[in-house]
Amino acid sequence: MSKFIIECPVCHRYAEANTGFFARKKINCSCGYVIDVKTDRMTSRTCPSCGNTVVYDQAQGKDAKCPVCRAQLVTDETFMNQVHFRCAVCGCRLQADKSAVQITCPMCDTAQDVQAQVKLSQEREAGIPSVIRYEGDNHTFVWKHPNTDFVTGSQLIVHESQEAIFFRNGEALDSFRAGRYTLDTGAMPKMNSLYPLPVQGQPFHAEVYFVNLATQMGIKWGTNSKVGLFDPATGIHVDLGASGSFNLRVTDPRKLVIKVVGTTDGLTRDQVFSGELGYFRTLVMTRVKGSLARVIKENHMSVLELDERIEQISQALKAAINPDLKEYGLEMPEFYVSNIVTPDDDPNFRRMKQQHAEEYLRVREEQIKKAEAEAAFERKAVEAQTAARMKVIGAQGDADATRIKAQAEAEAYRLQAEAEAQEMRMKGYTYQQETARQVGLEAMKNGGAGITGIAGEAMQLGVGLGTVGSVIGMTKDAIRPVMQSAAGMVQPPAPEGWTCACGKTGITSKFCPECGSRKPEPPRPWDCACGEKGITSRFCPNCGSKRPETWDCPCGMKNISSKFCPECGRKRDE
Repeated sequence: MSKFIIECPVCHRYAEANTGFFARKKINCSCGYVIDVKTDRMTSRTCPSCGNTVVYDQAQGKDAKCPVCRAQLVTDETFMNQVHFRCAVCGCRLQADKSAVQITCPMCDTAQDVQAQVKLSQEREAGIPSVIRYEGDNHTFVWKHPNTDFVTGSQLIVHESQEAIFFRNGEALDSFRAGRYTLDTGAMPKMNSLYPLPVQGQPFHAEVYFVNLATQMGIKWGTNSKVGLFDPATGIHVDLGASGSFNLRVTDPRKLVIKVVGTTDGLTRDQVFSGELGYFRTLVMTRVKGSLARVIKENHMSVLELDERIEQISQALKAAINPDLKEYGLEMPEFYVSNIVTPDDDPNFRRMKQQHAEEYLRVREEQIKKAEAEAAFERKAVEAQTAARMKVIGAQGDADATRIKAQAEAEAYRLQAEAEAQEMRMKGYTYQQETARQVGLEAMKNGGAGITGIAGEAMQLGVGLGTVGSVIGMTKDAIRPVMQSAAGMVQPPAPEGWTCACGKTGITSKFCPECGSRKPEPPRPWDCACGEKGITSRFCPNCGSKRPETWDCPCGMKNISSKFCPECGRKRDE
């Protein structure tokens, strides 16, 4: 068992280690780091002779030689001019000359900025507080600060939409939201309780992860194979493909770093989904394929009408994916299906389109026939209404003509009567005198028929004017009974009475003296809404409408069609 000097990968101090089966496998460094002799003794160094980067075992000490030029790798001079750090990608321990600009990691071929590492080393040695800030881009979800050694009093700057989490020995400790912080015992209570921080200006070991909380927009997705399903409308089997984009954001930074990032140096947008090795590509594709067919089936969507239901499909797929992402501290605020690929070359799909076209044409033809039938029915109805209206208008015209004729005859008679009355007033006698005169003249024309005695003889003999005057007076006295008889002849006939249902006739009173029945009221005429007027039957002879029910109020109001009497307000049937 031999001894050798091993370098601490954290503080780069040297410790003594042994080789052999029973040698100590763990060494506690003064900085608090536990050196794993088995793994940490392998390191890299740039050959001072040929310039190649060589990975070698520190247990070889000064016997380690470059496999290319066989020059000695470790010398006192070269050791003093070396800077030691770890690769930011794979974590391999690297050594480089302090005058070098950059070197390439032999494990992952990542270019390393040597001068930046030299500056950090100088800051650690001088004890100057450093500034810790995010130096990634907007397409990074989690970025790990390349430095793992800091001094107490360093300044931590966290931007908006970010969160910084400190790890120590793989355990997530203090976290910081947006702001500027001084790293001391007050700002880091969790770490200080487990790993007491040194005094101001002294180094301490920690890992800092910056988590970007901003929403990452427009991450493309697409199914890597077709989704087979049966069309709910036709039952034909078809294969569909889908593609689109989604937005992603971090909801639980601590959960994301612990479950996804682990010991790696970060998490980029490409690592989340892009390529075949995307962490969540398989998860999203599995949920899309399973949920796409289920959503189409449950909502009875026709494959030929999916474009108009894309928004509904997008919401359903987002709801199916988000519960799984929540377990990793992620969320899809928006998920978009922008394109659904249909199998246009598939005979089943072409047959389904043909069936859909035939069904559409059949339905359209039925709609046209129905519209034509409705139009014909409406046309006949309009014609019937027009004919009925014309009939009503004709009946009203005949009634108006009759009324106008009667009014004209009455007006002519009135004018004639007024003229005759005016003439009689001008002559100075009355209507009765004129009537007696006319009767007398008629009697004289008939040769004095009905006049006896001296008056008749005198009238036949043609006596003188004086005698005629007296004869006229006697004539008036003689024909007065005739005029009274004529006046009696023009009187209206006596009423004949009414006939009761019991058989009694010639009744003039309101009630039958035989059975006491009331005199039937003559039917009241009514007017129909179609225009027919003066109707006495129960139904309109023009349109068949039933006569509206009316009632008489005890207050005297007759023929009321409303529910309440407009005169006294009494309700019907009270």
